[in-house]
Amino acid sequence: MTEPKDDSFELYDLRVEVVVPDEGPILCGARPGDHFELRGEMLHLPPGQGFSIYSLAAVLPLLAAKQRPTDPNDWMTTDAEIACPDPNCATRLRISRIGHRRFKHAETTLVPLPES
Repeated sequence: MTEPKDDSFELYDLRVEVVVPDEGPILCGARPGDHFELRGEMLHLPPGQGFSIYSLAAVLPLLAAKQRPTDPNDWMTTDAEIACPDPNCATRLRISRIGHRRFKHAETTLVPLPES
């Protein structure tokens, strides 16, 4: 009897937090410590807290890559702060890996794995 193929994979859960340097204006409506978490594909904000769609747009293209394991020498592993998209705003968005989550291929897509 053939063992079933392990179709599991891991992604990092992420926290994206607003950090503000000592000087400079805050123009995006953020406050230091504002954040959201990405758990799997679901974005979670604390109750009563908003997040600028422009700031979200700046960080969104990087989140899928930050969720995946990367080589220790890859810049995606080491670089963690993204500038606010407003060039006059001093805030940064810090992406931190905060945990692991295991998924199964068959539970995330209807496309089958190739036969090996």
